[in-house]
Amino acid sequence: MAFQKAVKGTALIGGGAIATVFGLSQFSQYRNKHGTFVRVQAAEAVTVPIKNHFPTREQQILALQTTSEFDVLVIGGGATGCGCALDAVTRGLKTALLERDDFSSGTSSRSTKLIHGGVRYLQKAIMKLDFEQYKMVKEALEERANLLEIAPHLSAPLPIMLPVYKWWQLPYYWFGIKLYDLVAGSQCLKSSYVLSKSRALELFPMLRKDELVGAIVYYDGQHNDARMNLAIALTAARYGAATANYAEVLRLLKTKDPAGGKERVCGVRCRDVLTGQEFDVKAKCVINATGPFTDSVRKMDDQEVPNICQPSAGVHIVMPGYYSPDNMGLLDPATSDGRVIFFLPWEKMTIAGTTDSPTDVTSHPIPTEEDINFILNEVRNYLSVDVEVRRGDVLAAWSGIRPLVTDPNSKDTQSISRNHVVTISDSGLVTIAGGKWTTYRAMAQDTIDAAIQAHDLKAGSSKTIGLQLQGAEDWSPTLYIRLVQDYGLESEVAQHLASTYGDKAFEVAKIAQVTGKRWPIVGKRLVSEFPYIEAEVVYGVKEYARTAVDMISRRTRLAFLNVQAAEEALPRIVDIMGKELNWSEQKKKEELEAAKKFLYYEMGYKVKSDQLTDSSEISLVPSDIERYKKRFHMFDKDKKGFITILDVQRVLESISVQIAENTLHDILNEVDLNKNGQVELNEFLQLMSAIQKGHVSGSRLAVLMKTAEENLRQRVVIPVDRSGGGL
Repeated sequence: MAFQKAVKGTALIGGGAIATVFGLSQFSQYRNKHGTFVRVQAAEAVTVPIKNHFPTREQQILALQTTSEFDVLVIGGGATGCGCALDAVTRGLKTALLERDDFSSGTSSRSTKLIHGGVRYLQKAIMKLDFEQYKMVKEALEERANLLEIAPHLSAPLPIMLPVYKWWQLPYYWFGIKLYDLVAGSQCLKSSYVLSKSRALELFPMLRKDELVGAIVYYDGQHNDARMNLAIALTAARYGAATANYAEVLRLLKTKDPAGGKERVCGVRCRDVLTGQEFDVKAKCVINATGPFTDSVRKMDDQEVPNICQPSAGVHIVMPGYYSPDNMGLLDPATSDGRVIFFLPWEKMTIAGTTDSPTDVTSHPIPTEEDINFILNEVRNYLSVDVEVRRGDVLAAWSGIRPLVTDPNSKDTQSISRNHVVTISDSGLVTIAGGKWTTYRAMAQDTIDAAIQAHDLKAGSSKTIGLQLQGAEDWSPTLYIRLVQDYGLESEVAQHLASTYGDKAFEVAKIAQVTGKRWPIVGKRLVSEFPYIEAEVVYGVKEYARTAVDMISRRTRLAFLNVQAAEEALPRIVDIMGKELNWSEQKKKEELEAAKKFLYYEMGYKVKSDQLTDSSEISLVPSDIERYKKRFHMFDKDKKGFITILDVQRVLESISVQIAENTLHDILNEVDLNKNGQVELNEFLQLMSAIQKGHVSGSRLAVLMKTAEENLRQRVVIPVDRSGGGL
């Protein structure tokens, strides 16, 4: 009864305010319906032919070296840079793009994975009567609809629950979310709705029950960010853009303008990072789309120019899928320090973030223990006491640098712009900075419009609204069934391939290896618990992957889902890439070490080792210490004070269980803190203490030793797969 009254009160409070924006909504819907018509026209208006396949990297490098002059040269292979290249090339401009690392290697692969308008920005727009904020939300919602349409295989609507714990918040949040729907107009994904307490708990059973009043559910989009970025880059390449990763810009080239005598940017000196070869790339217009590195490129143009980038670090963590429902996210609108935290299902795992703190610009941002614990504490506030939120369940963690900017054209140069900014220097360098993932296309359109005007380029209007990205053309929700039926792939693997490669999934399936089993017929997995298969590594090389890090983090997403699984897959990935790219044994060793270093520092593996170190405190009660000593001595029959692979093998043989020696080596190595090839009693007690405190979970050695102890006489099979435990 009280819930019904609250909803009625909500309608009364919000009704008058909604009526004031009704006219805006109607106009918005007219614009959006008209926009759909324009979308079809724009996509059909592209006169540039598209190739069936994208060129090889070697062909792209050759094009960069031999083309006398490009119309547009883009520096930066993130979402915005690739968006600029696609926008330019589809207008008929001769286009090049250079990225010093891999496509999407920076911020664009380290997002919250949402395609959204920004509920909190709409709140600020209303509270502060800020029309600029409103326009930003409006633009983002239009771009959200477009992105979901042009890459349906990589994106989908996601319901997000906003739990309400105070009665007065129900009308407040309901009104705000309904405005969000209204601003979206006919492009609203699905209408938001109110839930009773019981219904909210039915849909999100992990939710904290105490004082829960009800919940509001609204819809935003979700995507595979790195694969989306890559799809934009590959689409640009198929339209004829000369795009190259691992091509570093060393300096800008300049020439004197004969008319005015001014120096003008006319290209760049660049270096192929993989071969060391240097060469010039000439262009009528150079665009700086380097995200957090915006100022470093601007200073290549003018050393005295003031910085405009205000970098902010955002940390995310990944936890097992059981922490959230399969298809329902959660929004914490007001954390303990005023930030917003999302808690979302993603790739059958759960992603939580983000933080927002000032940082230095770096190519290798590292997640901190402080930020990880902040997110965990906020998650605990919203989950039931029955759900133990353990530090050890963090499977991966990363930090992304958001390139907030101050507008150099604004009178108030200290104010940070939440929108994007396009500037043109005296020498003609075009810079695009700020903005957000969702609006990459609009940012690219504004940038190319400005470039055309500033450099008098001959081109028409943007053609990218409604322009389908790589893999979207013949994709359908049931495409995976054909993969199962035609190739004999596992259903889970087929669904993964369809949602990753779209209609190009058949190209991956064609090169998948025969398993030698009755089922599946083809498709050898890289690791048992994830649907990534070996054929994706071969195909990833065709998609310009040139390092093991490219493969584990951006062609597949293993590093973002589970760093231990990524490390386990690395040797096989390096072997396959080595064969495709003719790597020497030394090169393979270097790639393996570089990838492990990436996992250790940038993807949260370091914080795992910090949970269990030589100085870790043993906080066990005496009875537990005796119990664990007894278990340990069952393996250490000689009372040496440590156990080796031989000790474990002897116990397993006594109960007729066989485990491969390399697997046993990996199992012991997880606990061997001083890396001397053996696990000492103190290390084992530190492990068990960390497990009790929730700092470590899923230790294979702990599971193996406990199972051996309990089943010594029963002689059952001992599982050695990871049990979902994390960092």
